[in-house]
Amino acid sequence: QVQLVESGGGSVQAGGSLRLSCAASGRTFSSDAMGWFRQAPGKEREFVAGVSWSGLATFYADSVKGRFSISRDNAKNTVYLQMNSLKPEDTAVYYCARRPRTVAVGRYEYDSWGQGTQVTVSS
Repeated sequence: QVQLVESGGGSVQAGGSLRLSCAASGRTFSSDAMGWFRQAPGKEREFVAGVSWSGLATFYADSVKGRFSISRDNAKNTVYLQMNSLKPEDTAVYYCARRPRTVAVGRYEYDSWGQGTQVTVSS
């Protein structure tokens, strides 16, 4: 079983930046694909970005391409989400999740989740 803990959320103005971190423990992190999802009030949880176990393959939702960047440090068992040029519509609770080796965009393909971190972007 893996434990995931997100951090780095907060409140920023539109155009600002935040970097989220997700620390993993409890199993071999380097063999897991990691994903970031977000859920706004009244909306479904949606895929934001994913990184393969090796870090060589990354994937992004169209809504964040060119603004967000996912990366991982397997030596630190941590995955990051750098968020730039933030917009009010990015406001949501952000979750990290894991699945074996390859990235998927469907939330039900991930079997471990963190507790989430709130990101609020004001206009």
